[in-house]
Amino acid sequence: MDAKDAKDPKETEPLRVGAAVRRRRRALDLTLAAVAERSGLSVPFLSQIENERARPSMRSLQRVADALETTAGRLIAASDAARTINVVRAPDDTGTPPAATTRRLVRGQHQLQALEFTGEQDAGREFQHRNDELMYVAEGTAEVEAEGRAYRLARGDTLFLSGGVRHRWRATTPDTRILVVTVSDHIDASADQRR
Repeated sequence: MDAKDAKDPKETEPLRVGAAVRRRRRALDLTLAAVAERSGLSVPFLSQIENERARPSMRSLQRVADALETTAGRLIAASDAARTINVVRAPDDTGTPPAATTRRLVRGQHQLQALEFTGEQDAGREFQHRNDELMYVAEGTAEVEAEGRAYRLARGDTLFLSGGVRHRWRATTPDTRILVVTVSDHIDASADQRR
């Protein structure tokens, strides 16, 4: 096949506009039921679109766009801009014991944030995040105090903290590596439960 005959991948790839539809709906403070009523599409189908389990035809997408007071082109453009693939490379291993460092594993502002803490860490303060958090001990040991209770974590242990839980933690050995994954504070995860 000639290069001139090759189609643009966007032309052959099914429409993936779920995140853009959800953001627009929430910006207008609309429920799925309201968008369904405005568009004539079903709530389950709209939910499937938002969760990328269904790909709308251009006709259906135009109906959704009309209901959201925008255009199909703007939803597609917003969806393309929202797609991100990002590689964060591991630092060079020099063989020396790691200093206490913090490394961002996700660049930019996204719904998910991840940090890697290396070495003996002790923030010396209490945290309380708006959204859920997961702590995984890849190497070493850590102590976590959450809501007045102490937890000792070793290699391979995971601790989940729901949003709002007060906690503090510290790595207890120099070889400790902890991965912390959170739902970003700019996301209101509690709103997802209501809609």
